[in-house]
Amino acid sequence: MSDSNKRKSESEWRAILSPEQFRILRQKGTEPAGTGKYDKFFQDGVYACAGCGAPLYKSSTKFNSGCGWPAFFDAIPGAVERHEDRSYGMRRIEITCAACGGHLGHLFKGEGFPTPTDERHCVNSISLNFVEDKDKKN
Repeated sequence: MSDSNKRKSESEWRAILSPEQFRILRQKGTEPAGTGKYDKFFQDGVYACAGCGAPLYKSSTKFNSGCGWPAFFDAIPGAVERHEDRSYGMRRIEITCAACGGHLGHLFKGEGFPTPTDERHCVNSISLNFVEDKDKKN
């Protein structure tokens, strides 16, 4: 799914992203829990990468985990890549946009949520843009 038009230099990313988007998407930052606009947002549509616009998650996979960030139990096939993250003395799975490499958040497994995958994709709201499903509106 890699598209050379979605891979940019640091200066190109700085030119198109806000400072906070750059900090999170390109420098692997995290927004404070409970502050993101999509944490308690539940409408029909698709969540796309805020960096490149690639579709990442369907709203049908979003659930209320109570963690303070948007949570999804699965991504659109091929949209999200997983990487081992050993930062901060922990061993976690980082999730990134497969198209542009933007940092989305982390994946947690086996927490016991009643979802088909028993996974929680814990995603920074600022890493996402929501595209409403116009067919389900009205």
